[in-house]
Amino acid sequence: MSQSLNELIKQIEELRSELIRAKNGRTYTDPEVIAASQALDEVLDKYQELLDKNSKM
Repeated sequence: MSQSLNELIKQIEELRSELIRAKNGRTYTDPEVIAASQALDEVLDKYQELLDKNSKM
């Protein structure tokens, strides 16, 4: 199932905000910060794949 770019952008912004909240008062190696960062990375990867796919059309 492919997501639209707008849906992915919204999800990226939400996960970015969650990462900022998770980082507050913690180190970058804190498990909660790492989990938030990994969740954001996964969506960023999907976004990049969709961009690449659309550019080849």
